[in-house]
Amino acid sequence: MTASQPVGAYALLLQEITSGRLEPGTRITETELAERLQMSRTPVREALRRLEAEGLVTHKPRVGVIVRQLSYSELMELYEMRWVLEGTAARLAARAASDVEIEELAAINDEMAACAGDGAALYALNRQFHTTLIAAARNRYLVKSVRSIELTLQILGPTPLREMRRAQEVIAEHAAVVEALRARDGAGAEAAMRAHMDAAQRTRLRQLRKHGRLSESDDSDLP
Repeated sequence: MTASQPVGAYALLLQEITSGRLEPGTRITETELAERLQMSRTPVREALRRLEAEGLVTHKPRVGVIVRQLSYSELMELYEMRWVLEGTAARLAARAASDVEIEELAAINDEMAACAGDGAALYALNRQFHTTLIAAARNRYLVKSVRSIELTLQILGPTPLREMRRAQEVIAEHAAVVEALRARDGAGAEAAMRAHMDAAQRTRLRQLRKHGRLSESDDSDLP
């Protein structure tokens, strides 16, 4: 694995955080990372600075750089904002999305159904579904706000979609959103997306508590 530019180091580190290889609370050293990723310390240092600016890693006194661990209250706040923003996106998309975009959402969801059991593929398709829906809302400020929240959520690690039961639930929840969009039912699309966010939040809480990846304290620093 090699990378010669800071953006390459950043992408590799972000992938390791998202996959769970670098878990919350894990200490990160430039030397170890540079050796493992087979690159100089300079791009690693710049990548860590970017991750710190984005709130994914932080400096802990007498320890050094660590992957941030979200507190319970932070997680609740993040999902509260997802509930508001993605629900609003679904409502706006019911009015603004083209028929082609709506059918693309349906096609992505069908692909998810065909990939049941493949956690990596489901994760990528799920991101594509939500990105497509948010773009269809035709609101650049909404897009920017959602991207900021999605970045912080990378700290949570592996997707719950690896679990067959949750994958099937997500596909059904997406289908309800698509059905409302096809009917141009803004209120229905918003309600379906908010129900989807509620289910996602409950699933994440169970997953994080099960694996000890959620801090009960509120002393972590938000960027």
